[in-house]
Amino acid sequence: MSRTFLALPPWLAHAFRAQGGPVPWSAVARGALSAGPLLLFAVLADRTPLGVIAAIAAMLAGINDRPGSRRVSVMRIGAPALAGGGGLLVGTYGGQHLGALALTLLLTCVGLVAGGISAVGPVASGAGTQLLVATAVGAGMPGPTPGWLRALAYLGGACWLLALRLALPTPGATAGDFRFDGERDAVAAVYDAVADLLDAVGGEEAVGRREALTAALDHAQDALSGPRLRRYASSAAERRLHAQYATALPLAEAATALAWAGEAVGGRTSEGPRRLAAAVRENTPTGPLPAPHRSAPALRALDDALLHAADAFDRGSAGDLHTRRRTAASVLRLVLGAGGREYGLRVALCFGASAAVAQYLHHARWYGQHSHWYWLPATAVFLVKPDLGPLVSRVLCRAAGTVLGALVFAGFAAVLPQPEGLILLVAVSGALIPVSTRHFAAQTAVVTVLVLALVMVGGEPQASLSRIGETLLACAIVLVVGHLPMPGQRGGGVRSRLAAAGAAAQAYLGHVLSEAPPSGRGGGRSDDRTVRWALRREAYRRLAEARTAIALAAAELPPLARHSEGADAVVAALERLVDATTACAVHLDDSGRLMPRDARQLTALLDELGQQRSGVRLSGLPLAG
Repeated sequence: MSRTFLALPPWLAHAFRAQGGPVPWSAVARGALSAGPLLLFAVLADRTPLGVIAAIAAMLAGINDRPGSRRVSVMRIGAPALAGGGGLLVGTYGGQHLGALALTLLLTCVGLVAGGISAVGPVASGAGTQLLVATAVGAGMPGPTPGWLRALAYLGGACWLLALRLALPTPGATAGDFRFDGERDAVAAVYDAVADLLDAVGGEEAVGRREALTAALDHAQDALSGPRLRRYASSAAERRLHAQYATALPLAEAATALAWAGEAVGGRTSEGPRRLAAAVRENTPTGPLPAPHRSAPALRALDDALLHAADAFDRGSAGDLHTRRRTAASVLRLVLGAGGREYGLRVALCFGASAAVAQYLHHARWYGQHSHWYWLPATAVFLVKPDLGPLVSRVLCRAAGTVLGALVFAGFAAVLPQPEGLILLVAVSGALIPVSTRHFAAQTAVVTVLVLALVMVGGEPQASLSRIGETLLACAIVLVVGHLPMPGQRGGGVRSRLAAAGAAAQAYLGHVLSEAPPSGRGGGRSDDRTVRWALRREAYRRLAEARTAIALAAAELPPLARHSEGADAVVAALERLVDATTACAVHLDDSGRLMPRDARQLTALLDELGQQRSGVRLSGLPLAG
């Protein structure tokens, strides 16, 4: 079975992959208490149309209700909800006052804006998705309720799930520390990742462990830097947690330098970070920490970092999170850059074409007597999202999930009492969403059941077969548009991610080299490493984003995958350059000067990077050799 799976081409094998991990029972409970109870309350209050809108918003918020801290969830759920409320407003008034041609042009423009915004990052991508879906629902699901009231109902549904996320306790949270539901584990995972990397130094697993350390640092940084009432940590517990994160950065730097040197270290070297991880997780003092041998610059840096950590754990003063906030200009460059332009055009074409076809079928009475035509453009929204997987994988999973979900709903609709049974089905589907997000086909099946139940409660007749037909039609539209040539170069998303990673690596290298004193002058560099650590975090984060984009592009059909060939070699060279820069920074701290060996390694890596860039299809990347 595993051999057959491995023999499949990448574009097909991706469709069978699913995420693992324990069942998120707290998210399951929130899902059960979100869409179903909202719909029940609206039915009892004789406000069923508003209840359907609120339940749709709660469902989409549930898809964004991923593991993480409460602070992260505010932005991850709240920003897309605001975009969805605006989209519902635009779609409702556009559907009421515009003709078919003008409405199609409006939806195409909305697709262009949403696609460009989605290139900024995961939260922006979620906002773009909800903007498009809500616009399609507003225009294609007409009702007697004013648009502003529908938008308020939509925001209310999303805010209800967000309120559940903020108010309900999380299993495993520290007693008496209710606010911290994911932050403490995220910081502890950083120390565990440092220990894992130290154990792997000199072995084949060192590169993978360094990537895992980057992921842990990214996760902890996000968990601690979410929205708060005050800009700075406002309680002793929060200041202590910030200090514990900040003291992990020099440990991570020293461990990366040791991994770059490639010389195995003693087994006791990782014991100190593991004790620190336990102290963070259990909120206890560190106790005595074993000191590593101070036989090399990186080992001396590790020992100094452990001593600093023990002192900081005891004092608990707030530490800098070393985040670099994006400016409005940098966000605009992402939106208008190669990735934003290419994706915006493709989303606009898919969304506009699917809306035009849906309206034609609606006016031709292909849908029957009901007046809802939102399904086809809303389906195209999810199919055109590259962060949900490669194109063919998305199409296969969406088609299979819709067929399964529609058939399951048809069976339930035939036997369940209405509306009580359908409301219960909505609640059960809401509870299943956090589990179903591990695979796109499973998520599609659950969402199909939930939405069909919602609109049937709202008065639409049972329409499972027509929904299957619309989904297959949307798959065909997105497959065609997804392979159409676009102005400029293909692979814009990968190219923009690589350019960002290259710029971040260049900024980090330039700062470290600027700290090196002129030859023969000895030390004199500043002890303030805040800027350096912020630049290092930025470089590794952008490299991880580029890796993700490249992996998705490589799993496309060969005509699309060829446009990003060689990009993985470029990002690997950039990672080695950033690792070497980190080792140089540690040596500078130790001796106050750049060693000849370090200079030769950096020169060789820059030459290698230039050769890798010249041999790939992507161009316009910074950091020439």
